[in-house]
Amino acid sequence: MGNLKVRIKKLNDKAVLPTYGSPYAAGADLYACIDDDIMIEPDKTVLIKTGLSMEIPVGFAAFIYARSGLASKRGLAPANKVGVVDCDYRGEVMVALHNHSDIAQAVTVGERIAQLVIAPYYTADFEECDELSETVRGEGGFGSTGRK
Repeated sequence: MGNLKVRIKKLNDKAVLPTYGSPYAAGADLYACIDDDIMIEPDKTVLIKTGLSMEIPVGFAAFIYARSGLASKRGLAPANKVGVVDCDYRGEVMVALHNHSDIAQAVTVGERIAQLVIAPYYTADFEECDELSETVRGEGGFGSTGRK
């Protein structure tokens, strides 16, 4: 699969462009572009700047996910679980980092804080109707599949 060109503007000289940790990584690391370390208290959320704005191609969006090590070892993950950066957004990319642990956690200058995945998306033409087609599953939800 070929590479997609994404134009990035540095809003701060200290900003670091996203980087991939391995040749087949789906997510590129985003870095904290902050002047000083920031403490995030337990069960609190802080907006962390990246110092970057992007021009994502039409038909694509950037999705911001937790870095697995940061989330599992320190309890720091995006507050909204998955951030969505639309292709028409030109403001600074920021991460609402939430501390799920029971101790204060420091975010350090230049630390990798999240990962960014660029993916295509579809928009839907929502069409109201009176009936939907029947399926075997029907209206079963929230753990209903696989039950006997």
